[in-house]
Amino acid sequence: MSTAIKIEQWADRHHPKWLEYLRIILGLILITKGIAYVVNKDQVITIIESSRYWVVHYAIAHYVIGGYIACGLAIALGLFTRIAVLFEIPALVGSMIFLDLHKNLFALNSQILYSVLIFALLLFFLFYGPGNLSFDYYLQKHTDKNYNMR
Repeated sequence: MSTAIKIEQWADRHHPKWLEYLRIILGLILITKGIAYVVNKDQVITIIESSRYWVVHYAIAHYVIGGYIACGLAIALGLFTRIAVLFEIPALVGSMIFLDLHKNLFALNSQILYSVLIFALLLFFLFYGPGNLSFDYYLQKHTDKNYNMR
């Protein structure tokens, strides 16, 4: 039995309900952050246009916004959770580089500590998995059945 399967079986047995709610809240926070970028597009455009490498920042901004919304939805639903986390980690790092790196750590509008906390939670759910209150768990338990189409 592979190590990944052993970790997943252990996580399924030792997964308290509050962690599943934490995963859902994490997904909702990511969706909200993505929507905030869309709503404040003028500020994002200002940051992009002030950059020397505006084409790169333009691409990063689109990946970050799409990643936050799509991966946040998948994480909240528990649908392909580990894959969504793998796609979300570069979006979060891009967001940290794009928006937070140029700010002072102790500035009033600095979100670097928020980003570090979200990063830690993403890593946690990458290894721990979605839990029983998820589409991943439902699909795993219901794919064993053979349905006849007669």
